[in-house]
Amino acid sequence: MNGPEIHLEFAPELLLFVPRARPTGRTKAATDGVSSLGHVVESLGVPLTEVGALLVDGREVSAGHVPAAGESVTVRAVAHPQRVPGAPLRFLLDVHLGTLARRLRLLGVDTAYESTDIGDPALAARSAAERRVMLSRDRGLLRRRELWAGAFVYSTRPEEQLGYVLDRFRPELRPWTRCTACNGLLRRVTKDDVADQLKGGTHRTYDVFAQCSACGRAYWKGAHHEQLEAIVQRAVAGTGRDGRP
Repeated sequence: MNGPEIHLEFAPELLLFVPRARPTGRTKAATDGVSSLGHVVESLGVPLTEVGALLVDGREVSAGHVPAAGESVTVRAVAHPQRVPGAPLRFLLDVHLGTLARRLRLLGVDTAYESTDIGDPALAARSAAERRVMLSRDRGLLRRRELWAGAFVYSTRPEEQLGYVLDRFRPELRPWTRCTACNGLLRRVTKDDVADQLKGGTHRTYDVFAQCSACGRAYWKGAHHEQLEAIVQRAVAGTGRDGRP
């Protein structure tokens, strides 16, 4: 490492982003007297979406602070629950988080999802245009400046992913109000309204139906309802909400 250095200590939650850091979370970085502290932190591998308070020699500073040689920096993780000001809480998920998207929609959380890989620039642009929190495991995507807001999804297991998002953002839950396929709002309908989507057994067995106001898909309490009900009950009860390893 050449040139003047600063000393950094990362919160335990952030160590997976900083493989060069010691188990204590401590490491060093060069400073050029021009680059911001936010740039330095990101250059070490940590998306700023995951960073909470930044302390320099014990005093809180912004990500725009330009560090001087010898300064000691403490990098804290983002606090839970995280508040996203200025817009209703809505999410955008990338192509790798389809199961999480469906479960958030099941809980009535406004969740957009791209089922194909449209590329990081397009995802970031949509996040900004629609003021949606970008959820992803792609660190490069979360470093894009045009994002409205973002969060790294730490786990690869859908149940832990859901728990983590609920714990971090505490969105309002309105189960059974959104289409899990397209995110549209559901409305109560009669059997006759959706008869063309029902097979014989379903038509004879069920009497209560809902339909998506956007895509027209019909819903009823079918074979998988108990499994879905269990997901809803766990979420509402707030159990298992921390999906971070």
